[in-house]
Amino acid sequence: MITRRNFNRLAAAAASGLAMPAVLTGRAFGQDKPIRFGASISLTGALAGTKNGQIGYELWRDDVNAAGGLLGRPVELVLLDDQSTASNIPAIYSALVDVEKCDVLFGPYGASLTAPVMPFIKQRDLFMIGMFPLAGNDQAKHDKFFHSAAWGPNSGTDWARGFFDLAKSVGVKKLAILANDLEFSKNAAVGGAKVAEEYGMEIVFNQSYPPNTSDFSTILRNISAANPDAVFIGSYPADSTAIIHSVREIGVPDSVKLFGGAMIGPQYGSLLSSLGPELNGLVNCHLFSPEPTMQSAEIKSFFDRYVPRAEKEGVDPLGFYIPPFYYVAGQLAAAAITGAGSLDQAAMAQWLHANKVDTIVGPATFNEIGDWTTRRVLMVQIQNVEGNDLAQFREAGRQVIIDPPELKSGDLIHPYNKARAG
Repeated sequence: MITRRNFNRLAAAAASGLAMPAVLTGRAFGQDKPIRFGASISLTGALAGTKNGQIGYELWRDDVNAAGGLLGRPVELVLLDDQSTASNIPAIYSALVDVEKCDVLFGPYGASLTAPVMPFIKQRDLFMIGMFPLAGNDQAKHDKFFHSAAWGPNSGTDWARGFFDLAKSVGVKKLAILANDLEFSKNAAVGGAKVAEEYGMEIVFNQSYPPNTSDFSTILRNISAANPDAVFIGSYPADSTAIIHSVREIGVPDSVKLFGGAMIGPQYGSLLSSLGPELNGLVNCHLFSPEPTMQSAEIKSFFDRYVPRAEKEGVDPLGFYIPPFYYVAGQLAAAAITGAGSLDQAAMAQWLHANKVDTIVGPATFNEIGDWTTRRVLMVQIQNVEGNDLAQFREAGRQVIIDPPELKSGDLIHPYNKARAG
């Protein structure tokens, strides 16, 4: 992995056209030239909670190298800290391509950091596996971009459709929408409003808030005054925590049947542990839950190896939300390389568009802009949480899958105040 100081030197080298050596992870295979996979990750800054994804990359790399590499060559990772800052992204990816001579790129985390790299990869006509950008390729429509996360097609509107399917099933007629004024949350709110309109729901409250908001008492009182049947929220970890605390202090009307939807943070071990029973009743997006309907030998093997490394490194010891899909990103890239029989970017993309890939989270097939053809976003309801012991969240019955139907592991408890009471 390359340190931040090394990155500054690499960026300068990229600007001047000079190549410099890098500190890499991986191991050598004799004299074979390694295949280099480059990415930015958020080791520091506001998105540093996602840095456990690095373990997913490393587990994949180790597995590939143990099996003989790709095309008979070892795999190496070149990872740069983007400091959770979008303005760093163009220079990082220029350095990865022009200085480090990376053969394959993985994207930065999320929509806000991915947006600045899309013009670069389209102009250079490069292959990339994207890491969690909601609707990340809807505008660029680059034919060599593929999502590692199973958002599904038309993700701008449909990724959170499960929340609205549940709302419709319990007779929700009036909806409140609250969203952080950042890319992911804004996209979620816009998409949610479209689905609500499609389902004939009246939007009685629709408000965004600045990213640094920490007091939600007035907003929650205004939501209560609108008397909605459901509250759809797009938030990030700090504000998710503040909103849940405000619900504890102020409450919500008994009319509210569902609360949550697109809150980032309650997927992470740190928030699950700190909030504990305050999360009971929340219906929220997820990508993996340790429910019987999602168990497999492959995913068990992943977590058996992830957990001790995460504990040693002091990162999220659960790792349900992000790390498996960093491993999946590697699986998708490896399948494309093997299928194409080369590192030709066009051939890799053509193969991935045309073929199914079996991953540790299930089979993946892609449409023309690299969306998974099948949406696998979960809506889980947090139930039966007692105290703040993190270990309970490794058990079935705590993050119960309510949607999609094929992965359902339990029943929705509603209204929200009933579910909160346990």
